[in-house]
Amino acid sequence: MFSLTVLGSGSAGNCSLLVTDSCRFLVDAGLSARQICRRLQSVGVQPESLDGIFITHEHGDHVAGLEVLARRFEVPLYCNRETAEAMVYGGYTAQKAFRKFETGSVFTVKDLEIQSFYVPHDAVDPVGFVFASDEGAMGFLTDLGHAPKHALERIRQVHTLVIETNHDERMLQDDLRRPWSVKQRILSRHGHLSNEEAAKVVANIAGDRLKRVVLGHLSRDCNSAELAHAAIARMGLSTLDLFCAAQHEVSPTFAVGERQ
Repeated sequence: MFSLTVLGSGSAGNCSLLVTDSCRFLVDAGLSARQICRRLQSVGVQPESLDGIFITHEHGDHVAGLEVLARRFEVPLYCNRETAEAMVYGGYTAQKAFRKFETGSVFTVKDLEIQSFYVPHDAVDPVGFVFASDEGAMGFLTDLGHAPKHALERIRQVHTLVIETNHDERMLQDDLRRPWSVKQRILSRHGHLSNEEAAKVVANIAGDRLKRVVLGHLSRDCNSAELAHAAIARMGLSTLDLFCAAQHEVSPTFAVGERQ
């Protein structure tokens, strides 16, 4: 058994649940601790049963609920050294919860193998992950301005990929609420993937192994599920199981690997 449930994904917060035969982990905790607990319980998981939280980077929409969860339930927090230092500098105090790894390392927790790798984003040391069990592999490629070759190579092995489709470029360009400096940051090579750029990544790695793509981190103002889906469709990737994660709804639970 190896499964993924996206508890919420979007501009206001990101959090996913991974479950194997032996463990339960979150990837990021960008919702409030109260919301995370409610959403976990809605899928039959008690927060105190969590074995840890993997952190991609220190931005608030990925760490908002961390401190409360770590203190209340004594949940270990897995992150690289620079991310931990940035969180402490930002006021995070539950330092005993940190389990630090080096970016680029491969390590194992219970029956889950974790590969970490650098992704280009405007954080101190942001990472992507590949999680592997006996059933298959799952990739997390979120919050990045572009996908460098080493990231593409890491995710070629996955059965299920969670990838950001943050914005539609035309909607972002036309948005009157964002100053040009913010648009430049989002569109930069250390910003966020657009629908089209994410679709190119998926097309690049599509093959025998990739079966499912979960689109996430959609901007609430500058994107829609329909536009994100359409970008993938234009690449001729109709054989993939495609799902768009939402900010305020828990996704279905997806089995990872061939034994489903």
